[in-house]
Amino acid sequence: MSKADYPYPDDEFDAPPDPTAPRGVHRAPRSAWSRWWPFLVVLVLAPALAYGIVAFATRGGDLPISSGGSDADETPAPTATAPQTPGAEPTGEETEPAGEQEPTQEETSAPAPDFATTVTVYNAAGIQGLAAKGAERLEQAGFTEVVPTNFTGTKPEASTVYYASEEDSTTASVVASALGISAVELDPAQAPSGVVVVLVSALP
Repeated sequence: MSKADYPYPDDEFDAPPDPTAPRGVHRAPRSAWSRWWPFLVVLVLAPALAYGIVAFATRGGDLPISSGGSDADETPAPTATAPQTPGAEPTGEETEPAGEQEPTQEETSAPAPDFATTVTVYNAAGIQGLAAKGAERLEQAGFTEVVPTNFTGTKPEASTVYYASEEDSTTASVVASALGISAVELDPAQAPSGVVVVLVSALP
């Protein structure tokens, strides 16, 4: 169909385009600031963000940041000590109490009493049953070989316990303690063996 045969009148769409009119979508040219501000933001925020992460990690781990890198702050302060007076003993050495002395060799080597030692009890006081009474006390104290008898000869001035050797000294002391006698003598002539008791008075 030709334009002459077109039955409708011309409208705005049939008008030829203006060659001077703009075609398509046109935008205003961008300024220099709009092109560079994203890069500036990155340059400013990136160091600040990195610093914040380091500071947070440092506080979370309780790790102090050294400013000068010197070891002077890590040196402990010296502890003040009291001055010592001349002639005084060092405080680091412990002195042994006066009342707690080590036992001597004689005390540690003293023999134990032998309750099986033969103990002869003599009655030199003339009191009926005195030797038997002394023998009964010794048996109650634990002695198993006790012999009561009468004394003949020269009697001592006080009741005495005799023993034959140093080995019997502890046993003789136990016998004297059981009978309440204070005189204890080493005399092999009076006590050829074991322990001998001569009673010249009543038992306490």
